[in-house]
Amino acid sequence: MEEGFRLWANPSSPHTEGRKARALLEDARDRIKAALGWNGELIFTSGASEALAIGLGRAKVNRRIVSAVEHDAVFRAAPDAMTFGFAGGCIDASNLEAALVGSGRNLVAIQSVNSETGTVLTPAVNSPELNAARRDSALLLRDCSQSAGKEQLPDADMIAIAAHKFGGPVGIGALLVKDFVLLEPVGGHERGYRAGTENLPGVLGMAAALEAGGIETWPTSAHQRFDFRNALSCHGEVLAPGTQSSHIFAVAHPHLSAQAQLIRLDVAGFAVSAGSACSSGTLRKSRVLDAFGVPDDVAARTIRVSLGWTTTSEDLDRFADAWASLT
Repeated sequence: MEEGFRLWANPSSPHTEGRKARALLEDARDRIKAALGWNGELIFTSGASEALAIGLGRAKVNRRIVSAVEHDAVFRAAPDAMTFGFAGGCIDASNLEAALVGSGRNLVAIQSVNSETGTVLTPAVNSPELNAARRDSALLLRDCSQSAGKEQLPDADMIAIAAHKFGGPVGIGALLVKDFVLLEPVGGHERGYRAGTENLPGVLGMAAALEAGGIETWPTSAHQRFDFRNALSCHGEVLAPGTQSSHIFAVAHPHLSAQAQLIRLDVAGFAVSAGSACSSGTLRKSRVLDAFGVPDDVAARTIRVSLGWTTTSEDLDRFADAWASLT
């Protein structure tokens, strides 16, 4: 990022300095695609929320169908979308099949890893109903905010990512799209698919973060992270709807409210949240936990514990002790 600030000029300007900036931008675009193993196009955005807004708002489709456990950014971008539910962390096949009925082209949005429970939603994407719909020209959009830079990208027509989720700077992300023909252009920058001067320092920071290595370079192993989950379950309930990731856990205390836990853990030096970080300031029941079928009383006692690239095994032990001490 320091290099980007030193060399910054508007990458869309035709003068010499602008052309130098453009060369850096395009080099970083290629580096990011290579690090992600993506062979399609890449549109730089301000983060995953904007990427989702572009994908959902400008896809050349007749209808939008989204899973009931998507991030709030999906519902803001497609307020009129049809929804389909889950049962025990698995896709409700009949629900999705009913939603797919109708003429025209559909866009189906299913996230990769749920941001509140850590549920891996890949099994949902492998359903016969969705595979049949994709063969009939339905498009698939994956919100990979919680998985990009940690695991291989899934097969999809569009993918939203955010750099700060894998160690990059805030305020930069991307929409990966197989082909620009899937989207309506609006003019401006990024080949005419996103307005606004490109954030060159952020782009370079994003590329550097991806090249620094994925989850396998973290100071904790998957085995240690799952042992940590098991330690938490000794003094509460780890909600586990479906297949679980190793870096996000939803944990319900036996009797303390989520708000009380947040206050107590904050005093102890731990930053956790109730629900999605983007909506954790509300006292309403989490829409996601509701969609996963979590009872109201359990949801009211549930916090989200997220692990990252700076989390150490000592951090896990200290948190497990702090969690066990909550009374």
